[in-house]
Amino acid sequence: MLQEKVEKLLEEALEENNSLFLISLEVNPTNNHISVIIDGDHGVSVNDCIAVSRQIEHNLDREEEDFSLEVSSAGVSEPLRLPRQYKKNIGRKLKVKTASETIEGDLSQATEQDITLNWKTREPKPVGKGKHTVEKEAVIPYSEIVEAKVIITF
Repeated sequence: MLQEKVEKLLEEALEENNSLFLISLEVNPTNNHISVIIDGDHGVSVNDCIAVSRQIEHNLDREEEDFSLEVSSAGVSEPLRLPRQYKKNIGRKLKVKTASETIEGDLSQATEQDITLNWKTREPKPVGKGKHTVEKEAVIPYSEIVEAKVIITF
């Protein structure tokens, strides 16, 4: 029952700021710990987390339910889970694992079905000795992605 209340309140909070979206919601029924992870098309600020937290906390009765609440943003080291997360990371470098390979490349496109990665590699020349640089592209359906993370460069 607490889960349903929190889902409804969370939905209302996210409607107030359309750039935010839900990554995960966990309600632990034994100690009533509520954990919410959100992301945003333009990132997530501390104030965004506070607003979502207040929307949930101020509309639940602590006399009925004793709970702890944690609202956070998707961490930089967390894998991407939703197409909307891929779309906001177009132009960034990703490390994408599938069942058969791992590819590091620049995310050039993200649709509702798949992503497109581009990268350069050195390969042997078709004729003669030596290597030359070749541009590669891979279109990977979300269903084949085991894990995808943004590569942070400094």
